[in-house]
Amino acid sequence: MEVILREDVPSLGKAGQIVKVKPGYARNFLFPKNLAYEATDGNRKRIAAEQAAHAAKRAAERGEAEAFATRLGAATVTITAKAGDEGKLFGSIGGNDIAAALAKMGHAVDKRRIDLEHPIKSVGEYTVPLKLHAEVTARIKVTVQPA
Repeated sequence: MEVILREDVPSLGKAGQIVKVKPGYARNFLFPKNLAYEATDGNRKRIAAEQAAHAAKRAAERGEAEAFATRLGAATVTITAKAGDEGKLFGSIGGNDIAAALAKMGHAVDKRRIDLEHPIKSVGEYTVPLKLHAEVTARIKVTVQPA
């Protein structure tokens, strides 16, 4: 039986691809989970329309992410924390702290979008990447000052 995949299915194919599967696999797994359609002429047109709509939606989301990235690029976040004499912090600055500081500045960013390799543990200036979209990454300056 030939089916048209609606979404990427591991070890089977990518969205929009026409694949040949056993009828039981299609009826019992792919069709109930809305992962595929039967390969008919009407469904081929339907998939083409869905892919066009998804492409337009992804382009709009990317445009919004790029606009937000340009606004964030000019932002400098200043965080004060308790530090010792040598500039080492008594705690650490993580994604939660940076997200809270950005929220105070009026930029709502989810803490999971902040791509810190390691928490910040000393005073200084850091460049922190923010993953706003699959293809858009913004970089902000974070300045950590002793309290």
